Amino acid sequence: MRIAVIGGTGLIGSKVVEELDADGHEAVPHSKSTGVDVITGEGLEAAVAGVDVIVNLTNSPTFDEASPAFFRQSMDNLVNAGREAGVRHFVVLSIVGVDQVTELDYYRAKVLQEEILAAGPIPYSIVRATQFMEFVDSVLSWTTDGDTVRLPATPIQPISAQDVADAVAEVAVGPPLQGIHNIAGPEVFPLDELGRITLAAGSDRRTVVTDDSAGMFAVVRGDALTGKDDASLAPTRYADWLAAHQDTA
Repeated sequence: MRIAVIGGTGLIGSKVVEELDADGHEAVPHSKSTGVDVITGEGLEAAVAGVDVIVNLTNSPTFDEASPAFFRQSMDNLVNAGREAGVRHFVVLSIVGVDQVTELDYYRAKVLQEEILAAGPIPYSIVRATQFMEFVDSVLSWTTDGDTVRLPATPIQPISAQDVADAVAEVAVGPPLQGIHNIAGPEVFPLDELGRITLAAGSDRRTVVTDDSAGMFAVVRGDALTGKDDASLAPTRYADWLAAHQDTA
């Protein structure tokens, strides 16, 4: 099977390409660095010519009010190119609970991406993942002031990038779902507690203070960002991921 992985040089994309190639498929990574621009359309026609599946892992460069325009333009270009090329399956990666956090521009933009895909002419699959373990350090940095990190107690169910890539690759080579597949890590943590665990593992002397008004996840209500009963649980536990990450840091 020939698969165009758009955004195929990034954190998830590079792992998806590796996984698909290992399984005997022909996965071709595309990004700005390879001459493909999803906004201008440059290189898209050649990128999707003769492929069976498009996997779109591109992301908006910002999380603010500019993100909807990115997803609208990129999806319009990709859907049109895929339709002209006769692509039989279009996969995107989204976020568990994305439609329940309407306060965030970026989450509304991801919902728009899903809606454009679902309304289009190409059979599709949407993989929704919980928050990546790889992004926890960034989340801590957003609300760090000196030696203090302020975090809400928002429930989070982190998943490793490798587990996300495995799930995306599996869906990509299967039949179109015409719907959503939810994936999540095996454990739920309050975000403030996850911050304390992360800092302790790295011998980081910063202190986490629980502040339910701090950071972008403060607007999340209840357990919107955790996998529900229909979610497939990935195998990697956060402590194991942390240990492996410390070994390679």
